Amino acid sequence: MKHIKRTAGDRHSFALLESMFGVAIFAIGVLALGACVNNCMVAERVNAEDQRARLALQNRMDEIEAQEAVVIPRADSSTEELKGMFSGITLKETRTDLFAKNEKEQDLTGLVRIDLEADWISGTRHESKQIFFYVLRGS
Repeated sequence: MKHIKRTAGDRHSFALLESMFGVAIFAIGVLALGACVNNCMVAERVNAEDQRARLALQNRMDEIEAQEAVVIPRADSSTEELKGMFSGITLKETRTDLFAKNEKEQDLTGLVRIDLEADWISGTRHESKQIFFYVLRGS
């Protein structure tokens, strides 16, 4: 069997190749870490927008409940572009009079279902949150 004699140049070539593989693996790891950080930042932004929309819906619900106590007539449907800290959110409100009876078969007058929907653009996607609740108007 014939032995192949290795020279110092062969050993240096192997070390260079080994170093290149190490740098490539490190670069892939850094890119993956960067993608993870980007995903976390996007998730945080989406969460903040979602919380803003929930707060806008809660504020409007509280406002409606307070107004209903003093019987302020309002339109059946309305759309409003919010301003200030809620800018970019469109709030749609729909009111539906309900005709129901209680357990004694008496008409419940002044019962209203209110639907609230907050719409906004998040990045390139259209987002939406909805709630509905019932209010009994004072006579």
